[in-house]
This record gives sequence, C-alpha cells and structure tokens, in this order.
Amino acid sequence: MSAGGASPHYFLGVDGGGTGCRARIEDEAGTVLGHGLSGPATTRLGIETAWASIAKAFGAAIEEAGFAAAEIARVRAGIGVAGIGRKGALEAFRGIEHPFASIDFVSDGIAACLGAHSGQDGAIVIAGTGSIGLGFVEGRDLRVGGYGFPISDEGSGADLGLKAVQLALRAHDGRHERTALLAEVLQRFKDDPFEAVAWMDRGSATDYAAMAPMVIRHADQGDPAGRRIVQGAAEQIDTFVRVLFENGAPRVTLLGGLSSPLEPWLAPDVRRRLKPADGDAVSGAIILARKSLCRQ
Repeated sequence: MSAGGASPHYFLGVDGGGTGCRARIEDEAGTVLGHGLSGPATTRLGIETAWASIAKAFGAAIEEAGFAAAEIARVRAGIGVAGIGRKGALEAFRGIEHPFASIDFVSDGIAACLGAHSGQDGAIVIAGTGSIGLGFVEGRDLRVGGYGFPISDEGSGADLGLKAVQLALRAHDGRHERTALLAEVLQRFKDDPFEAVAWMDRGSATDYAAMAPMVIRHADQGDPAGRRIVQGAAEQIDTFVRVLFENGAPRVTLLGGLSSPLEPWLAPDVRRRLKPADGDAVSGAIILARKSLCRQ
C-alpha cells in the first residue's frame, strides 16, 4: 500500500517500435514487476495490428506481475508507438478501450527522448534504419528531419544503402572507380543494373538499410567509396546534433543501431558534446505514465 494507506499505483511502459515491442511494469518505488515482448508495433502495419502487438507485450508483463483485475485497474500506462504521427493514428489509439487507470500515447522517439534524459529537457538523434532529431526545451518541441526515406532520413542506414547502390551503378558505367564495396554491391545484382532496377521497384527502407553494415565494414577497411558514403552520413548526423543545440537543447544523445558505428566518424566537437542515455524508451514511457499523476 502507498503512504497513508491509499491504494498503490503501478506504471506500465511500452516501447512499440518498428522491429519489436517491449513492455515493463513497475511499482511506485521503481521495482520491476513484469516484462513482456512481442513483434512490431508500427502504424505502418495498421492500427489494429500495432495495438495487438502492444496488447500482447503488456499482457505478458501483466501475467508475469501476477496482476488481477484490481491491480490492472490501478495501472497507469505510457505507450510509445512508431509512426504515431501519421494522420488519424493518435485519435484511433485514444479510441481503443483499455483496462487501465489512464493511458497516454507518444511516438517511440519521444519515449526514447524522455528515457534518455530522465524526463528532463534534452534531445536525441536516432540513427537507425531511418534518422530523426527530437527533443523538448521549456515546453517547445524540437524536430529535425525524419520525414521518411527516400525524401529524408539523411545519415540513416537506408540512406547509406541508397548511396552505395547509386555509386555502384556509376561504377558499372565507368563513371566511378569500382572499389571493393561497389563490386560487392554489384555482385548482389549479378553485375546487371536492371536487376538493381527490378529490386528498387519493390525495395523498402529496411532493404536498403540491410546494406549499411557492409558499407561501414568497407569504410573501416579504407575503401574510398565506403569512406565517402560514411563520412557523408556522419556529416548529416553532425548537422542534426548542432541544429538541436542551436535550438536550445541543453543535452543531446545519439541513439539507434548506427549510433555506435557512426560515432567515430563524427566531428570532434559533436562527439565531445554528446551525452550517454540515462534510460531507454521503455523508461521514457514509464516517465510518461508517471506524469499522469501530476494532472490529477
């Protein structure tokens, strides 16, 4: 029981990402009571599919916590969802029935930002399949990029893959030196540009991003084309970070699957100013859930 004999509160955090969904339940002291995992929970798959994945993850956490209906009714939930900025998505999620005392939704990026800075003002740059800069400063939301591949998401894994295919096609034509990286890219298409064209017609951001580790491997080995591509990506991430600082962010954290391999390529002034994350997106979703108590 809480102080004064009041019924205890419980807090559920869910990180609904494009590759998987994680849930965690904590009590008021921050003790972890249950975990849950499930598949992707992005609005790109549809609201119903995303919610089903979210519900599967928090259902597993509830089961591990051993909660009955009485405890579930005292849970305050914070849910981060990939792609919640799509038109109508937030309203659709808010219309779904749930068993909790309260529920709040934000993008998975905002949840990650809350977790990275323990709910304080700050910003993040996510470099993964896509890329984006997000933050909040004195009530203002900050956003840099992240409008989707191929029109945006500079410095992302998808962008690295796209640049590699572009240079490989130039190398095939004799417009660029055929380096080891570009030869490996062309081998994927049987050294036939029209194989690349057919692949492009159905290729997704994830398909392009699958080439990013190959690009970084060749860059680290000194391949000129690989170095050119990765240096260009790092310059884009440098710009994300600098713009967030220029817009008042007191601290910036680099996150995402490309954060570690790209960090050595960043400018020294940017690397010096980056701050390690305090927590992850699930921690941020729990911070969101705890904030609901302040509105009572």
